[in-house]
Amino acid sequence: MSGIKCSLIISTYNWPAALELVLKSVSAQACLPDEVIVADDGSGNDTRHLIDELRSAFPVPLIHVWHKDNGFRKTIILNKAIHKSSGNYIIQVDGDVILEKHFIRDHLASAEPATFLRGTRALLTEDNTKGVFQSKNIDLSPFSSGVQNRNNALRLFALRAIGSRKVWSSNSVRGSNLSFWKTDFVKVNGYNNDISGWGHEDEELAARFINSGVIKKIIKLCAVQYHLYHPILSKKDEPWQRALVDRIKIEKVQFCKNGYQQSGI
Repeated sequence: MSGIKCSLIISTYNWPAALELVLKSVSAQACLPDEVIVADDGSGNDTRHLIDELRSAFPVPLIHVWHKDNGFRKTIILNKAIHKSSGNYIIQVDGDVILEKHFIRDHLASAEPATFLRGTRALLTEDNTKGVFQSKNIDLSPFSSGVQNRNNALRLFALRAIGSRKVWSSNSVRGSNLSFWKTDFVKVNGYNNDISGWGHEDEELAARFINSGVIKKIIKLCAVQYHLYHPILSKKDEPWQRALVDRIKIEKVQFCKNGYQQSGI
């Protein structure tokens, strides 16, 4: 679509080695975003130093939005980062994925009004991830060793319509391969700041998108990313977050009381 100014938001926490690979894959994009904003949930100085080192040679503005480490507060830092964004379209990824070189182009080509996009990811094994860190080689493909969910690594852009579909469902939405119009995000007041810890913050946002008339578009055979292996985070907060998402669906809630508008910086 024409007239899109794109802001890429990358969430991170204390893993600068992974963030370096993500940013390397951003620099190699066939279609660059207009800006990159790192949403940093309280990382130490190593992350700040990395961003400072990369900024001068980075092909687009590289912005670091940070707040003090006070536990898992991803929703708050994402709201703050999007406050800083100048784009009218937001593409969101996590700081532990490598983007195939057409990732940004594919999201922009798939964007539609009143629609948010949910992509998928291929998983790298622990051994493959170690090798990537050692070599810093981000040239991955569906045929690379140690790639799981290989179907998710297939990019067949001309056939992407076969794998794309629209559904009025917030299920299985993950913020590591997500894009939306900033106006739609602001309309529902963004991420819910009351959600902390690992859980369903992305699905809760998606449920409010759905309730406000913004449909989910699942995209396949494009927007490929590779997820670096890491141990699974604690899921102790997952049950109550699941209950919250269920309530949002049942009550058709569109707007959260403590969200984007309360996260200004």
